Amino acid sequence: MVARVGRKAPDFEAPAYYKGEFTTVKLSDFFGKWVLLCFYPGDFTFV
Repeated sequence: MVARVGRKAPDFEAPAYYKGEFTTVKLSDFFGKWVLLCFYPGDFTFV
């Protein structure tokens, strides 16, 4: 799976806190809706 700028994002699953509970979500669950993905690759590392 490779993400490319300007192209459609590949479908994936990720753990999430959604609607008040921890769950697993898929990008395809939000098809047709605006989605903002935030991540911090350096969190919990000793960099």
